[in-house]
Amino acid sequence: MAAITAALVKDLRDKTGAGMMDCKKALIDTDGDVEQAIDWLRKKGLAAAAKKSGRVAAEGLVAVASAPGKAAVVEVNAETDFVSRNETFQAFVQQVAKTALDVGDDIATISAQPYPGTGRTVAEELTHLVATIGENMNIRRAKVLTVSQGVVATYMHAAVKPGLGKIGVLAALEGPGELAVLETLGRQVGMHVAAARPEALDIDFVDAAALEREKAVLTEQARASGKPENIIEKMVEGRIRKYYEEVVLLEQVWVHDGETRVKAVAKKAGVALTGFARFQLGDGIEKPKEDFAAEVAATAGV
Repeated sequence: MAAITAALVKDLRDKTGAGMMDCKKALIDTDGDVEQAIDWLRKKGLAAAAKKSGRVAAEGLVAVASAPGKAAVVEVNAETDFVSRNETFQAFVQQVAKTALDVGDDIATISAQPYPGTGRTVAEELTHLVATIGENMNIRRAKVLTVSQGVVATYMHAAVKPGLGKIGVLAALEGPGELAVLETLGRQVGMHVAAARPEALDIDFVDAAALEREKAVLTEQARASGKPENIIEKMVEGRIRKYYEEVVLLEQVWVHDGETRVKAVAKKAGVALTGFARFQLGDGIEKPKEDFAAEVAATAGV
């Protein structure tokens, strides 16, 4: 029997895009013949995964997972919303969230972890899913938050099942207090974040480039009024404060009462809101514009 070397397995992986364990099994079953191994993988649908990797994947699911003092949120994308109802895909996304909770939010590290019960890594299991389900998929992003004292609460908007949905939020509350009370407050913060879409925790974390762009626009708008420069400066200052109230979590008005600032809610509860994460499925992914008429014409050979 031919020796199945690491180089041979890598060569087959490069040619097919299939997982390492699948490539190794294919080579074993074909006595190291790469061409036969390619056919072996194709017959099982495993070699098709590489061909799907260029397709835009903007659907899928967001998942959250939590443990005492920490929580994780991940986004795993697929091409169609139909896949989000597939139980195997749902289980994969949940496992990715649990893995992130254990090892952190670096995608490469998550992908290299063993996937329970398969003998494959997370990355190889993803390749296997691509071949099995027939759509491009990817682990897009992950975030893990921790606290030394307090809770990292989770909130899933419009959940398809516990911990799975389209908008997932983490809210880190640092401080003493009854955990059940903090969890309730954290969930309320999560609901607020889901609805209000803050971009930064506090003023110091506002993106400097975004702030400068905002100031430039506001300054030009103020100058159009014909006011003197000293008045324009005060007008811009006032509008920047309003900008902070729109994009900074701690400066936003609490959606649950419509009048209190989020920072006042946290202060009253005796906790510090130290971080948040908001993952909305497909946010920021540019979807191709489909020309249905052109597609029909192409299919018909017109």
